[in-house]
Amino acid sequence: MAERELIEASTEVDASPASVWEVVADLRRMGERSPQCKKMFILRGPVSEGTVTVNLNNRGPLWWPTTSKVTRFERERVLAFHVPINGTTWTYELEPTATGTRLTESRRVKAPGKAISNFLINRFMGGVPAFEAELQRGIEDTLARIKAEAERAPTTA
Repeated sequence: MAERELIEASTEVDASPASVWEVVADLRRMGERSPQCKKMFILRGPVSEGTVTVNLNNRGPLWWPTTSKVTRFERERVLAFHVPINGTTWTYELEPTATGTRLTESRRVKAPGKAISNFLINRFMGGVPAFEAELQRGIEDTLARIKAEAERAPTTA
């Protein structure tokens, strides 16, 4: 059973929302940023609302595929995708600040979560509390990588 409906973190990025968006919206490169999602394959065309992806995830010796569908795509503001197999929605929110962009990443799941997902997490991934703590660290790591990349990029107005 999912214990935390919401797992999230934020970071301040010294880059414009346009520069941060260029990094966030490049889902093909998710594997360079996420500790767990190693690859996202985009099906048909550029990323937009309705885009479907096939994802390859990894944790230690475990590998598993998922699919997702982009449910929100508001340029320089919000990118969200839903993963049906586990009932989660992952969201990136960008907010302009005086010095750049506040970037928030979140994972939402309606409690209690999908039974199959909970079973697999409990059986193979050390249980829900440990897995959710790992997701929290993963979100923080992903944000740090996005921040570093956006701050290195040429400025986009």
